[in-house]
Amino acid sequence: MEENKTDDNITEDAQDQEKQTVPTPGVGMEKKEEAQAAESPQELPLKSVIESLLFVSDSPLTPERIGKLIGITPEEARKLASELIQEYDSRGHSFKIVEIAEGYQMCTRHEYAPWIKMLYASKNLAKLSKQSLETLAIIAYRQPITRAEIEALRGLDTSGVLHGLLEKKLVKIAGRKKVLGRPLLYRTTDEFLVYFGLKDLSDLPKVEELRGLL
Repeated sequence: MEENKTDDNITEDAQDQEKQTVPTPGVGMEKKEEAQAAESPQELPLKSVIESLLFVSDSPLTPERIGKLIGITPEEARKLASELIQEYDSRGHSFKIVEIAEGYQMCTRHEYAPWIKMLYASKNLAKLSKQSLETLAIIAYRQPITRAEIEALRGLDTSGVLHGLLEKKLVKIAGRKKVLGRPLLYRTTDEFLVYFGLKDLSDLPKVEELRGLL
């Protein structure tokens, strides 16, 4: 009898261990799937995903870049971004989404600029000098252009000014002109578009308007 009792105890212990180690079908799986869905961008509204990317990005995101990040075509990214632009405009928020430098970026509206400038006043953000502005305007409207051509229009030496614009990444070297001496050619950068809030070069304002932006 004692031997049978021992066998029964062993059987009961084995059953208890089986209950502990073998999960009941379906139990816990739903929570795991919910967690996976929460981590997967594909399960979230794509427009909201794009909005979050624009919020954290410190530079414009192109439709190609957005599409690559979330697995859609550039055309689909462009369509969703355009819808976001309309939604932000209709809501009247302090933020807006704009097309800039062939991409999209989230930024504050101009009417809030005075308060933002107060916040960043301690950084003493440098403005462009009159000489830099004139040189930049010539490059923007005549690009690609050589240093000699810029100086012919300004009537002044521009070596120092060009160096400063290159350091600020507002202009870049764009190859060499196929003439005697093969002088360097200069053109504006995407940083130039961002600096002045331009979608592309077709949005270039007049020189007077450029001064007003500074």
